[in-house]
Amino acid sequence: MKVKIAVPKGHLEEQTIRLFEDSGIGVTGREGRRLFLRTSDPEVELVLVRAQDVADLVAQGATDMGITGSDLIRESGREKEVVELLDLGYGFTKLVVAAPEKSGIKSLADVKSGMRVATEFPNITGQYFSERGIEVKLTRVTGATEITPRIGVADLIVDVSSTGATLRSHGLQVIDTILESTARLIANPLSLREKRSKIEDIKTAIGSVVRARGKKLVLMNVPEESLSEIKRIMPGMAGPTVSRVEAKGLLAVQAVVPAGEVYGVVREAKKRGARDILVMPIERILP
Repeated sequence: MKVKIAVPKGHLEEQTIRLFEDSGIGVTGREGRRLFLRTSDPEVELVLVRAQDVADLVAQGATDMGITGSDLIRESGREKEVVELLDLGYGFTKLVVAAPEKSGIKSLADVKSGMRVATEFPNITGQYFSERGIEVKLTRVTGATEITPRIGVADLIVDVSSTGATLRSHGLQVIDTILESTARLIANPLSLREKRSKIEDIKTAIGSVVRARGKKLVLMNVPEESLSEIKRIMPGMAGPTVSRVEAKGLLAVQAVVPAGEVYGVVREAKKRGARDILVMPIERILP
């Protein structure tokens, strides 16, 4: 039973394709401008579409699954018509309200009813200002939102931002953050019922890669008398794994450690007599 998955073109595309490949679902047939991509699994087909269209296609059942930003899912109004399976942890952006630095608008308190707001997210933007009792005039744009104040089209903008550098380069400053967004794996509810086994297999494969990202496997030999102290500094996901080695008085200890904590764990372990320390990458973690 074939499962079709909508994959976003554009800035999320390469990360998404790599995620499938790391999950063991290799992608083939990317040559040229093909929009339907085969995979190493004959039951899985990828469809390249605009990120803005993914939630609609999944909700309508045109594809069984899809990957897109949570901001675009919300903007589509389809949140209740799709099932979110995983937060994939990449494609981080913020949807922000920004004003020209020279406008005198420093916070939301300075925004007055009647002001013009340009955005690619009219649904989220309209709801945001309505909930705050501010009546604004929305102008929907399909790109280059940051230039609209300069050309006299808008007083404010609502746009996605990662670092804020693009906004600053156009003389804009953030006055509020509406939401934060990451890429999500979603499914059609009917497909989830009818193709549950296959969809769960895909979710498990992708989830195993997501869980492994940012983690390292740390292995070391430690003096038996130091084991309790070692356990405190490297607990691992469910406590470290401990086994005996042939050398008298030594135990082999291994644990999965967040990459950012490896330096500190190794340093403290060495103080307690740990030796033969190995730090290894992890490709996948299965529950």
